[in-house]
Amino acid sequence: MGTESKGTRSGAEQRKPGKMSASLADNMAYLNRELAVDTSFDIVYRVIQVGGRNACIYFIDGFCKDELMQKMLQYFMDLKPEDLPANAHEMSKKKIPYVEVDLKEEWDQILYSIMSGVFAMFIEGYDQCLLIDSRTYPARSVSEPEKDKALRGSKDGFVETIVFNTALIRRRIRSSDLRMEMFQAGSSSRTDIVLCYMDSRVDHDFLQNIKDKINSIQVDALTMNQESLAECLFDRKWYNPFPKFKFTERPDTAAAQILEGDVVILVDNSPSAMITPTSIFDIVEEADDYYFPPITGSYLRLSRFLISLMTYFLTPTYLLLMLNPQWIPESFQFIAVKETTNIPLLWQFLLLELAIDGLRLAAVNTPNMLSTPLSVMAALVLGEFSVNSGWFNSEVMLYMAFVAIAGYTQQNYELSYAIKFMRIINLILTQLFGIYGYIAAVILLIAAILSNKTISGKSYVYPLIPFQPRQLGKRLIRCRLPGSEK
Repeated sequence: MGTESKGTRSGAEQRKPGKMSASLADNMAYLNRELAVDTSFDIVYRVIQVGGRNACIYFIDGFCKDELMQKMLQYFMDLKPEDLPANAHEMSKKKIPYVEVDLKEEWDQILYSIMSGVFAMFIEGYDQCLLIDSRTYPARSVSEPEKDKALRGSKDGFVETIVFNTALIRRRIRSSDLRMEMFQAGSSSRTDIVLCYMDSRVDHDFLQNIKDKINSIQVDALTMNQESLAECLFDRKWYNPFPKFKFTERPDTAAAQILEGDVVILVDNSPSAMITPTSIFDIVEEADDYYFPPITGSYLRLSRFLISLMTYFLTPTYLLLMLNPQWIPESFQFIAVKETTNIPLLWQFLLLELAIDGLRLAAVNTPNMLSTPLSVMAALVLGEFSVNSGWFNSEVMLYMAFVAIAGYTQQNYELSYAIKFMRIINLILTQLFGIYGYIAAVILLIAAILSNKTISGKSYVYPLIPFQPRQLGKRLIRCRLPGSEK
């Protein structure tokens, strides 16, 4: 029975893992079954006459340019039998007036092209498929990112279409040394991934390591775009919250990192670029550091460093002083809590840490028309009313307000949350063990940073470790570009 079953299969089924045939009927039978054209409304196929031969076109509605397709079909239908070449290769060279034309005969490559939006044509007697890349992707305008804003500089930003993103980088780096290699990941999604780098400046061992990891990814789909890819590339220690990658939605930032020898990874459907390898000094840098004169840029950078330290040390230090009021100098006695403390200070800090995140989540999910009323209500409830009710002391509200606002000075959300988690640990240990808990928490913070590694395996705090004073100075102070070295 097994032999009879194989003998009754159509030619298209027997060729399923291999190449297409010259028979249009067999090719259409295979494609109609694989693409489920009777079920999926957006997969369109049409049988036409090209030079007296039967032909069939396949495309996905919404990916093709209607005006261009109309002109192409009219041109093909006007061909006469004597105008039709003997094979697909000659057809692509002589009779297709379009720039992006490819020939494929493997079914997996043809199916991938069709599902990516490429216009596919099959002609009776041709054993190769004509793939005409006339697709256009739905995309929003190239505008300034909401997150990575800069006071000066360009106002364009990455979008969800990977071809647009590569063009934005190419516009800034007009060098033949720039490479953009494409890969696919995800057995179902076949998500496009592009590695952007300068061939003469990149670390080729690290680059090859990235390529090997991408090629070895075994997942069904990159459902979370770059976060899914990041988790596949780097098996991070879950208990170390400090980020391993830098993300940016600014093409100028991505181009600058490429010129410095880094690898920028673009993922289709993601409006941001992932920069590797990344140290903690790379993460805290911002575009405004370079769009202002050196003295202003240096001030902005040092201010962010100082404010980041304050967001970590402010509330634990205040809690430690309140537990040991005898340590407060006479001239700073005004910082002591004046009102009655109904709830322990530790619980006040922890409740406000949670409330701030609740407000942040509410702001993300609040419609724009209701954002102003929500802000007013939150200011009243978490401000004067919460103090008057006795839940919180005014001093605690003041310091937590500073911490909440100062947290937004960091462009990288992961870094701000890493500092937040370490700050909470410091609060708890300080409450439990006093000065010893405070010191232990600081040591834990330093150990978490020093034990972290970049994806390339190098030091996370380079050029501090290994110590390079010249490079460290450039990281802290914004130098003049003519005097800086690559």
